[in-house]
Amino acid sequence: MENTLFDRTFRDSEGKIVIAQMPNLPLSVGIVASLLKLIVTTGQINLALELVAFGALFTWAWEELFQGVNYFRRALGLIVLVALIASKLL
Repeated sequence: MENTLFDRTFRDSEGKIVIAQMPNLPLSVGIVASLLKLIVTTGQINLALELVAFGALFTWAWEELFQGVNYFRRALGLIVLVALIASKLL
């Protein structure tokens, strides 16, 4: 079987096309903390939720960038990582 650019971009090691996956722990924690941040909008709890959300999403993006199952997932990790860093710089 020829390993084309399409295959490397969208297929995993088993040959299945992978674009989305079930959320892992860092992504789940990041999503929950981000949603809770919308409910608790001020104070120390909001700051703690912001730190947890950022840390969890940063961890997820880092893992995708270096351990993603295909080029698409790795690019997704890079995009999220850059967006997270940019959000803190602006």
